[in-house]
Amino acid sequence: MTTIALFGAGGKAGYRLTENLMKSDYPMLYLEVSKQGIEALTKLGLKTTSQEEAIQKADVVILAVPDRLIDKIAAEIVPQMKRGSMVICLDVCAAYAGKLPQSDNISYFIVHPCHPPFLNEETDPEARKDLFGGRKAKHHIICGLLQGEEEDYTRGVEISRCMYAPVMKAHRLTIEQMALLEPALAETLSATCMVNIQEGTQEVIRKGVPKEAAFDFIMGHMNIAIGIAFGLIDDQFSDGCKLTIERGKKIIFKPDWMKIFEKENVMAEVVAITSGE
Repeated sequence: MTTIALFGAGGKAGYRLTENLMKSDYPMLYLEVSKQGIEALTKLGLKTTSQEEAIQKADVVILAVPDRLIDKIAAEIVPQMKRGSMVICLDVCAAYAGKLPQSDNISYFIVHPCHPPFLNEETDPEARKDLFGGRKAKHHIICGLLQGEEEDYTRGVEISRCMYAPVMKAHRLTIEQMALLEPALAETLSATCMVNIQEGTQEVIRKGVPKEAAFDFIMGHMNIAIGIAFGLIDDQFSDGCKLTIERGKKIIFKPDWMKIFEKENVMAEVVAITSGE
């Protein structure tokens, strides 16, 4: 039976994984250093394990820790891990930035959730509120094998389906493709635009639009805009809206904005993320 050591088990990302993996058939070892995280695990009836014991026993190590700490932690544990064991990272940044230590003894698997899709079939009210996914709402995941054999990829997907359950499709990508999706597409572009929309909403409220009306209006219009832009519904933007979009692009975006997907910019982003600067 595969023994899993979850580093950062009581943290922001790790706690969600803990809730799922504690229900699985995998023998689990939980590692946490923060007082708040340890208290959270205690409430679940779980005890923490020392790093030394975890490295000796674990067949798989999951690094649910901040990006800026991954290289330091990996450098400490990888040389001591058993031959044939695996390290799972929860996003691609450390791998893409070349911050994972070289070792012929282990495999590296990368996974990240897609989160519940805009259009879904959830009917349970609790599932509809689970915007992150991995608790009630079904979602997809993206997976990549940085180093290892085909059987390592299969093992990584099986574990990922447990820790991010309920999972629908597991998309297999290269490390480079994963970096294009995040940080470039999901964070540099999408998250930035979402923050700008939120700031714009606050501005119209400041100018006198009632808060509730502004919120209801933009939520509905984002809904329809996503549906039209991605071809999810049989409809189109009005002629006036199309003109406004073209004018808005010129005001809001630089002509060369798509350079965010060029390799040098993606690398700059992951280096910034993994260094915390």
